[in-house]
Amino acid sequence: MDLPHHGYRASAKPRGRAAPPVGDPVLFDDTSSTAAPMSNQGYYTPGYNMGAPQPGVPGPAGVNNLFADPMASAAMMYGSSLANQGKDMVNKEISRYVSVNKLKYFFAVDSKYVMKKLLLLMFPYTHQDWEVRYHRDTPLTPRHDVNAPDLYIPSMAFITYILLAGMALGIQKRFSPEVLGLCASTALVWVIIEVLVMLMSLYLLTVHSDLSTFDLIAYSGYKYVGMIFTVLGGLLFGSDGYFLALAWSSCALMFFIVRSLKMKILSSLSHDSMGAGASAKPRLRLYITVATAAFQPIIIYWLTSHLVRTRDFYAYPLTTICIPLSIND
Repeated sequence: MDLPHHGYRASAKPRGRAAPPVGDPVLFDDTSSTAAPMSNQGYYTPGYNMGAPQPGVPGPAGVNNLFADPMASAAMMYGSSLANQGKDMVNKEISRYVSVNKLKYFFAVDSKYVMKKLLLLMFPYTHQDWEVRYHRDTPLTPRHDVNAPDLYIPSMAFITYILLAGMALGIQKRFSPEVLGLCASTALVWVIIEVLVMLMSLYLLTVHSDLSTFDLIAYSGYKYVGMIFTVLGGLLFGSDGYFLALAWSSCALMFFIVRSLKMKILSSLSHDSMGAGASAKPRLRLYITVATAAFQPIIIYWLTSHLVRTRDFYAYPLTTICIPLSIND
């Protein structure tokens, strides 16, 4: 017997949400199952996107957004101003002790000047004009005046002397880092002592000259050229060559120092004749010049004699010195 349905269906099944028809307009999106994608309509979003820009979205990169921010720009300007202030403070502290511009003057050299200066140091007897030339009360740079002191030749000669000392000690099988360091420090300390004694002597005798500390370091450092020549003479020709080279370099350096410092120290007598330096005797100033020149051979011998003093080393032939060979006892 069939029962009437009265409008009800026999089987109850779960209803599924049907998709809207394609052609019908949709008033609201269905957000029940999936999250709605974020829409980029050009609105402002807080924070800075430092990564790559999203595809299809026009706009500047994240770094440009950072620089466009007024707070970030102000912070960068403040940081750069602090860096500039620190740099100025460091330069000011350095300028209190060492004048960078004046130091550049002593290294304003070229290859032509270096060759002329080396010849002048080894053969100074034929040189006539020893006066330093000026231009508008400013001394010419070394590249324009061979009489001007420089620091390039002393510094390079010092390094060459250390390397040559290491080679001499190595040939004699007496090389060690401690010995080479002691040799370098001794050579440097002697120059410092010499410069300090010169400054003290000029101060006590109230000598007003245009000699600066850099000038004294330059004139004192020229002895390294003679030391290199002396060590090479000892390495190549033994004890006879060493003493011959020592005598030549010492006489040449003494002549160079006397003629150079004479134009600096003794020429100040005319300027101090009516001033505070009138009480200083010209003979004492001459003694300073001569004593400085006479002190150079002593230092040269003291710093080079231990490098070529071994008796067995003198007995080696020249080829053995230039190209060391293994000798079986």
